Amino acid sequence: MTTPDIFLSYNREDAGVAKRFADAFAAEGLNVWWDTALRSGEAYDEVTEAALRGAKAVVVLWSPRSVVSRWVRAEATIADRCKTLVPVMIEPCERPIMFELTQTADLSHWTGDAGDRAWQALLSDVRQFVGQEAMPAPINAAPEPAPAKPGERGGAPSLAVLPFTNRSGLPEDEVFAIGMVEDVIDALSQGVNVRVLSSSATARFASGALPDLAALGQQLGVRYLLEGNVRRAGADLRVSVQLVEAASGEILWTQKFNRPLAELAALQEELVGEVAGTLQTQVYRLEIARVLRKPDDLTAWECVTRAVAAYRQLSPASVAEAHDEAERAVAIAPDYGLAHAMLAQTTSWLSWMLASEDAGEQQKVLKHVERALALDPDNGAVLASVGTALCHIGQHEAGLRHAERAILRSPQFGFAHLASGAACERLGRIEEALAHYEAYQRLELHSDLEYMAWYRISRAQLRGRDWHAADAAIARSIALNDNSPLLHCQGALIARQLGRADDAQAMMAKCRRLDQMTTLAAWEQRMNLWCAGSPTLDEQLAHLRALWAETEGMV
Repeated sequence: MTTPDIFLSYNREDAGVAKRFADAFAAEGLNVWWDTALRSGEAYDEVTEAALRGAKAVVVLWSPRSVVSRWVRAEATIADRCKTLVPVMIEPCERPIMFELTQTADLSHWTGDAGDRAWQALLSDVRQFVGQEAMPAPINAAPEPAPAKPGERGGAPSLAVLPFTNRSGLPEDEVFAIGMVEDVIDALSQGVNVRVLSSSATARFASGALPDLAALGQQLGVRYLLEGNVRRAGADLRVSVQLVEAASGEILWTQKFNRPLAELAALQEELVGEVAGTLQTQVYRLEIARVLRKPDDLTAWECVTRAVAAYRQLSPASVAEAHDEAERAVAIAPDYGLAHAMLAQTTSWLSWMLASEDAGEQQKVLKHVERALALDPDNGAVLASVGTALCHIGQHEAGLRHAERAILRSPQFGFAHLASGAACERLGRIEEALAHYEAYQRLELHSDLEYMAWYRISRAQLRGRDWHAADAAIARSIALNDNSPLLHCQGALIARQLGRADDAQAMMAKCRRLDQMTTLAAWEQRMNLWCAGSPTLDEQLAHLRALWAETEGMV
């Protein structure tokens, strides 16, 4: 019998789905062994066991039926021991407990589309198993990708987390190191800023020297590698990580995370959140910098990345630039859902910032929202941008539904919490809004939008009439971004309410210097639109008018 590339493990009631996977793998030139005959389950057939043990990758299809199948569980156990296991979720279900920590591809939505991103990611992982014995010879550098052609989308940045080294030498720390890798991969895979390989693709590097990093990056098909180690330092357990550019071997970022050994039970969860949150932010910053350095021949994905970079500055000029980049992305790839979502978000923000009630602009937003959802309804980034856009045009309930769906699809995607918080705030659900903003700060550590989170916390506290908490939050926001007229305006109104007249006048004067084109009437219109329903709206408007008059000669 020819040794198969792939052994397909499934419950016979899922034979129709299994055939879809078998046909798709075969269409990619992979040799698939799968048993379409009824199986007794009493003992392994010799042919089946030989195929199972000889296969380079064992793809296990988890469903509510296969998780209770002794046959499928036994096949998965043998594959796990042979380090050939590639688990796939074809329906939502609770996996057997011994496989809960194994990174599992979610293709429960997949209907056979060869261009589906989750399918392409699974296919890439399987190819790593199938070709793992053919280690390429070391090379000096991985080649740059070919120039983009019109219509190409570009690819999200890719990352492989290498097995962490246990420098303490203690068995319990070895277990901790393995668990850290699994949990970091799981956390990263739930975000949208980076595509991360499953641990099965790198498990073979757990012992022995690593090959040349450039060759390793090329072999795994990734742009970045994450290395780490675990060791004890006095009464603390320390996790050290560094992010490496695969092609050059350059260390791009390094950081140490410490926790007391006495708190070991809660240690791993806290560390994983901090490592994954910081890493996602760092990778996305690197990608934005990389894209901004590139010439004009860009893919749609790169145009969207440029749009995000400009949008996060949140000034009319920068958001107008983001709008142009999103339009360019749609022109390059009209069927790219995220490009339409970003175009809806930037169009709605400009309309919101200018306090426009133009029905034509709102129709443009809704057109791109509808198109984005039709093209990519389960993408966390699409859902969060759509939710934000809908909130900007006053559809807060609908915006919240989409933003909360984004959290369900991508729990580690901080921007989804930012969007959900804004919707909850407008709906008067202050405690929920504050919880979402705090989640954003936890997930997107040191993000360039941290100032916006503090601004929105301040705004939510104003709706709750907690002027002192609002004052503390806006002070932190201004400390992070001193060039936003919006922040200085809000800070001025709060300071005046708290009786700090000099501070209030100084901040309002700076607001007017930073935004000399906007009139008092325009600011009033903005506040009526932005703060609709707030119990402090009348007070804020009164403070605005008084401060405008008081600073007339200070601009």
